[in-house]
Amino acid sequence: MWWLLAAVGLGIPLVLTAMPEFAMFAVGALAAAGVAGLGAGVVWQTLTFVVVSVAQLVVLRPIAYRELKKGPHIKMGIEALQGATAVVAETVDGEGGRIKLNGEIWSARALNPGSVYQPGQQVDVVEIQGATALVV
Repeated sequence: MWWLLAAVGLGIPLVLTAMPEFAMFAVGALAAAGVAGLGAGVVWQTLTFVVVSVAQLVVLRPIAYRELKKGPHIKMGIEALQGATAVVAETVDGEGGRIKLNGEIWSARALNPGSVYQPGQQVDVVEIQGATALVV
């Protein structure tokens, strides 16, 4: 019974602080309660609590934090513009021109020097070099 109370007691700071380590200790307390329910002595109960809790801290915690650090990859700035579709505002060729990209007018140049894109035509931004978009 004491181990179940300990598990609940460890759940309270988990909710208040959002620290997953408290959940790992609570699971250790639940495992110790299971061993106690099977009739094991206090030494085995305590040993079970320690082994389960430490095993989770050693194995699960690094995996969880590694996954947490990855997070979603959000493209921002120039990286977000690469691959975007734009509309030609002024004729674009190998020498230059203008496109409307995300509501802004950008200088642009055709990636292939022999290509020419007329106003109103849609193009894809391949790369951004300085303030110039290379398009196809």
